[in-house]
Amino acid sequence: MAMMQTQKTLENQQSLMQVGQISGSLSFNGTLSKEDEEMSKSALSTFRAKEEEIEKKKMEVKEKVQAQLGRIEEETKRLATIREELEGLSDPMRKEVSVVRKKIDSVNKELKPLGLTCQKKEKEYKDALEAFNDKNKEKVQLITRLMELVSESERLRMKKLEELSKNIETIRMP
Repeated sequence: MAMMQTQKTLENQQSLMQVGQISGSLSFNGTLSKEDEEMSKSALSTFRAKEEEIEKKKMEVKEKVQAQLGRIEEETKRLATIREELEGLSDPMRKEVSVVRKKIDSVNKELKPLGLTCQKKEKEYKDALEAFNDKNKEKVQLITRLMELVSESERLRMKKLEELSKNIETIRMP
């Protein structure tokens, strides 16, 4: 394209030089000769043809630019549509995730007091179990003591009975 412009510039300069030669002829003679007139018309028609060619090329380039702009506009619309579809795809997931997160937060709020209650009850259970075990040990000790006492009592009574029995035997009636 740059080569075509350079060629057009050279052709325009040649045309202008021809016009300059014609005007030079005018200043010398004061009148145009047929040859000069034909050269002038030829230069003018060449100049007009070049101008028309330039206008034609200009219009072609303008049409190409418009076509490109049209394609760009279509691609922009297409990309916008694709972006909307992508955003539409992520929206339902976000909503569901948000709902689930809110439910999790709600359950966490409910769990905290329940956990505290559970710890309190567990402590109460351990305390009650410890008290139960202590009382059970005390009971076992008391039972053991009772058995010792009963044993001792039986032993003492048996001893007493034996003594009494000996005493009775020692007393003889005449």
